[in-house]
Amino acid sequence: MRRAVFLDRDGVINRSIRHEEKPYSPSSHEELVILPGVLEALTDLAAGDYCLIVVTNQPDVARGKISQSLVDSMNDRLRFELPLNAIYTCFHDDMDQCECRKPCPGLLIKAADKFEIDLTASYMIGDRWRDIEAGRRAGCKTFFVDYGYAEKQPENYDFCVGSLLEAARIILQ
Repeated sequence: MRRAVFLDRDGVINRSIRHEEKPYSPSSHEELVILPGVLEALTDLAAGDYCLIVVTNQPDVARGKISQSLVDSMNDRLRFELPLNAIYTCFHDDMDQCECRKPCPGLLIKAADKFEIDLTASYMIGDRWRDIEAGRRAGCKTFFVDYGYAEKQPENYDFCVGSLLEAARIILQ
């Protein structure tokens, strides 16, 4: 069984678009900006023999605000520029009540089955309560990247950090 680091996309890999201290997904390639330290963190984690998998909610597709093809294109760009093993995306909104939308652990479980991952030896890194809850439900250790968003905060997490690079350094210690 392999170990993995599951990563939220917006706010962990790339910059979130902030409006009134709340995070939103980028809606264009121009807005898709990889955060400082991400390439270094992912390169180090990959060298540490971690499988790197992005798990992301993209409900703006269900809401008709962005096309699935544009989200797929942005994800393809991230896969090209970064050492990622896979990106799993939920395109649903809450009312769809699917098992893949975080805080449900469906995306993590699906990836674990495909890549033969031991979830209890793995990590989930996210900047929102849904990410942390999905990781906890899957049995992963969790890292909360705290940006001080004006929204519900996670109640329980294993580590609080300021960036993916800080989380990677803790994981690799």
